[in-house]
This record gives sequence, C-alpha cells and structure tokens, in this order.
Amino acid sequence: MPVQTARASWFDRMPRIKQRFPHLQTRQAPSLLDDKDKFVAYLARTHHLTLTEAREEVEDFLYTESLHLELEHQFN
Repeated sequence: MPVQTARASWFDRMPRIKQRFPHLQTRQAPSLLDDKDKFVAYLARTHHLTLTEAREEVEDFLYTESLHLELEHQFN
C-alpha cells in the first residue's frame, strides 16, 4: 500500500484509534506509520501501560484493523 494511501486510511480510522486509545493526543503522538516503537512508548506513557502492554495493545489493534480492511474489501 503506498504511503499516501496508508496515511489516508489511518486518517479515516482515527475515530476507532481514538476510541481504543482515549488519551491519544493526535498532534503530540508520534505517527504509528512512521515509527511504531515511538508510538508504543508514547502510548505506554499516556495510557499508564508498560511497554509490553502498549506493544500488545498496538498489535491487537493492528490485527483488528487488518480484519476490518479485509471485510471492507470483500464487500466492495
């Protein structure tokens, strides 16, 4: 997926990202697309999680989103 498409895709999913990670400040958060490790560290800090817990949350979210995208493609 081209970076522009990926960015648009993430922008479209921001409501779900914010729902899953309610303390996420979009302007302050490192981009998950650009630096996953920095995003995980930010998430751990802002959501009072360990790095392991934050990494697991991000992996779970990405997996869920991949399933969502797969369903979208099947019905389009």
